[in-house]
Amino acid sequence: MRTYVYVDGFNLYYGALKGTPHKWLDLDRLCYLLLPRHQILKIKYFTALIWPLPDDPGKPTRQQIYLRALRTLPNLEIYLGRFLSHPRAMPRADGDPSQPEYVRVIRTEEKGSDVNLATHLVSDGYEGLYEVAVVISNDSDLVEPIKIVRQRLDLRVGVLYPNKRPSHELRQIASFVKPIRQRVLAASQFPDILTDAHGTFRKPAKW
Repeated sequence: MRTYVYVDGFNLYYGALKGTPHKWLDLDRLCYLLLPRHQILKIKYFTALIWPLPDDPGKPTRQQIYLRALRTLPNLEIYLGRFLSHPRAMPRADGDPSQPEYVRVIRTEEKGSDVNLATHLVSDGYEGLYEVAVVISNDSDLVEPIKIVRQRLDLRVGVLYPNKRPSHELRQIASFVKPIRQRVLAASQFPDILTDAHGTFRKPAKW
């Protein structure tokens, strides 16, 4: 089955990778293990370039090294949205509701990746580029584009979900759903040292 894979990078990270030793993830290997009967023609990875934060100024550098690792995969393309970070006053969760106490926090959010993913999923389907699409995400906002591909184009769309439980809405509309287990992530790691056209580089030490 000719298959395109669409990866929601932030959803994958926060659903399955944050706090684990498996962030150095080879997405091609992951797809090979989870989709053994599929011919993976293309993997499209949707994310945004993050900014340094006071508690972790090296985070953008590690992300850039990981994106460099992903670019060594010949069948993978990266599409960037926007990452926003701004201070904001918010009420304390444990404060008195009648006299709320506000604290200043740094609010971060990623914009555009889900829309970009949805656009490519539908557009590629209309162009007939795949027989099966697979979405790596647990974001129920993707229900409508998946529904369009399934109902209007009569194409199969599977979901690999990174969280402990799949979204109820996604499970109802997807052709199939499969979990991304920690053991599969552990078996899908890049080598610590990689080489590209610019030379040799290695997995970030902090990871």
